[in-house]
Amino acid sequence: MAARNTRSGYGSVARGLHWLTALLIVAAFPLGMIAEAMPFDTSEAMARKAWVFSIHKTLGVAVFFLALTRILWALTGEKPVPLHPGRRLETFAAEAVHWALYLSLVAVPLSGWLHHAAVEGFAPILWPFGQGLPLVPKSETVAGLAGAAHWAFTKLLLAAVALHVLGAAKHAVLDRDGTLARMLTGRQAGGAGARAPRLVPALLAAAVFAAGGAGAWAVAGRAPEGPETPAAAAAAGGNWQVAEGVLTFAVQQMGARVEGSLPAWTAKIDFDESSGTGRVAVEIDLTRMTLGSVTEQAQGPEFFDVANHPAARFTAEIVPAGEGFEARGGLALRGAETAVTLPFTLEIAGDEARMAGRAVLDRRDFGMGASYADDKTVGFAVEVAVELVAKRGG
Repeated sequence: MAARNTRSGYGSVARGLHWLTALLIVAAFPLGMIAEAMPFDTSEAMARKAWVFSIHKTLGVAVFFLALTRILWALTGEKPVPLHPGRRLETFAAEAVHWALYLSLVAVPLSGWLHHAAVEGFAPILWPFGQGLPLVPKSETVAGLAGAAHWAFTKLLLAAVALHVLGAAKHAVLDRDGTLARMLTGRQAGGAGARAPRLVPALLAAAVFAAGGAGAWAVAGRAPEGPETPAAAAAAGGNWQVAEGVLTFAVQQMGARVEGSLPAWTAKIDFDESSGTGRVAVEIDLTRMTLGSVTEQAQGPEFFDVANHPAARFTAEIVPAGEGFEARGGLALRGAETAVTLPFTLEIAGDEARMAGRAVLDRRDFGMGASYADDKTVGFAVEVAVELVAKRGG
């Protein structure tokens, strides 16, 4: 069996790439659906869910590189001619479906990979080359666009696969020709007709995918603003008014650091520069909290329980401590209150103050993750960081 294609049949390379791609799709697609439906109410369930997602992502990356190889091979080699060149509409449709398959085999895994790279979360790709992508930031906006595109392109892939299978079945059952046998067994058939047109069907398939991408963009564009637009309300009173600020937290999950954001909060700050003492009261809107790819789980009853406890409050006294300061008080979160000390640095220049602080909490103090009794699945320690710029007020 020749490696390269001829005018009347497919070579061993094209046939191998075709059936290997089909096998990976048959494995990857149901794994993604199964992983989505799997529960994550215990540490063991979460570990299983993460493992299935990891396999799904790894197979997807394999499909991406295999698809690139297949497209390059198709463009640089001979393509068997149609067995019925006189059926121009059928030939055009078959070529358009082939290009739709090629594009979807690149677009579906690539959009999923972009989403994976843009968020922090569990279920790593099972390979040693890292989890990020060049030029892809950790961004909820990018993740939203990529996720919407992945959803849309998956539907286009399913449609293209269905049409491709139906076409093959037609040739085998109704036409009883050698079209399917060319790819299935390497049989030579036909070869005297004209080549199928490529450019126009390829452009049509590209236009369909462009429309799908535009639809995904429109859907993602209606999503709420993410953590790239932090909101720290300045109208909370006090003699220092917050002009801008960022409040984040991080936890270890399945051995990987996952970073979250609390973009909506207010702070009332009273501070006496002469004594270095004061008081701060912070209220945090937990309904806008994000935590990488596991935001929904984090907001659920096992952790933040946002439905029943939509806000957290931190009230503290500010006192000098060494070369910096500390905010010593209590954090009310999820129906529990725990003493918290937040060390921070403070720089005041004229009427502007810059503050940066960091503290480590234990999720168990707030009754979070009771089903996750070990810190290998979800870490006990939660690192909280805050940075803000305040202007002198009344």
